[in-house]
Amino acid sequence: MFQQLVSRNDDIRRLVAKGYAVGFDANHYLVVRDVPYLDHERKLRSGALVSKYVDAGDDRILQDDHQVFFAGPVPHGLDGRPIPNLGGGTTRLALSEGGADVVVERSFSNKPAGGFPDFFAKIESYVGIISGPAIERHGATPLTFRLVDGGNPTGPFKIRDTLTSRAEIGDLAAKFKDDVVAVIGLGGTGSYVLDFIARTPVREVRAFDADLFFAHNAYRSPGRVDPAELGMPKADVYQSRYESFRTGLRVTRQFVDASSAEALDGVTFAFVCVDKGSSRAGVFDVLIARGIPFIDVGMGLARKGGPLGGMLRVTYYSAKRAAELRNRGLAELADPPDDAYRTNVQIGELNALNACLAVVKFKQVRGYYLEEQPIYHLLFGLGDLKILSDAEVNED
Repeated sequence: MFQQLVSRNDDIRRLVAKGYAVGFDANHYLVVRDVPYLDHERKLRSGALVSKYVDAGDDRILQDDHQVFFAGPVPHGLDGRPIPNLGGGTTRLALSEGGADVVVERSFSNKPAGGFPDFFAKIESYVGIISGPAIERHGATPLTFRLVDGGNPTGPFKIRDTLTSRAEIGDLAAKFKDDVVAVIGLGGTGSYVLDFIARTPVREVRAFDADLFFAHNAYRSPGRVDPAELGMPKADVYQSRYESFRTGLRVTRQFVDASSAEALDGVTFAFVCVDKGSSRAGVFDVLIARGIPFIDVGMGLARKGGPLGGMLRVTYYSAKRAAELRNRGLAELADPPDDAYRTNVQIGELNALNACLAVVKFKQVRGYYLEEQPIYHLLFGLGDLKILSDAEVNED
């Protein structure tokens, strides 16, 4: 019902596009949640506006009158007094089971000269009156973009993807709807891959890392850093960062090898973001055996007469050619004898760039981005900022 009402009613569409947490109750009420207000102590609270609508047929709805109902006590102004000129009084309203979180306590009546032309003007007016003091005192906002009552029943996000709708590329975003993507390794590059994939409308994201989160990780990972995270499992840190943003996210504290292969059941694509050749070889074996296409990333940096130089690598192993490409040695699959003495230089912006190139390639594989040639191996040189690549005409 939500999508039909939004698409057939421009005033509702404008409310949703602006960011209001719009929902519909089965008892013919428009519900706008997350409306901030001040209580009698001028503390920040959150309520909801409820407005009855009339079914005009063909999924079009009209206002019933100029009044609204409010889920919450009396809202107050900056002076600690009840906001004047709201009229109405205490009341109760029976919403359906789906609206059980909204407990109406009163009604308001503030009719401008000429009335309200539509729901957009009505909600904007009442929110301006009720939320104005809370916005000024606490910097609150009613524009939370929160999804309510199945606004996007097939999507994974907990806030509306207005980026896709505004760009009118929903058909391209739909190409990811059946994907279950694994991110193996949450070091510098892997953490950025996770960040980008978490914002892609894939059905499920599974990430794996057995290590702890330390200070050096904080300097090459996206998002906020809370000192309390230091010493915590990376799995816990990244689960916490993204679980409020999307559903279908599972970050697990474990290595991926033959003994944990069942964790990849149902995975349709994987990113391998590990920095040891022996670990990479084990992951490759599992993915190839299960027929899962994947992208492997790598970075080699060293000081070149003072400044840092080196190369970033992105290699795509399709299910059809993975075994062949593995045998070509495009990625390091063993640990050098002097590995214990090797300096593993990684810098945040290069980790992010490596992740960008990998995710762009994945989206090319899915048909989201244009791909003039099916490249499977890409090298980015830091010294000259040039990209070298290998392509196959018959790549799938």
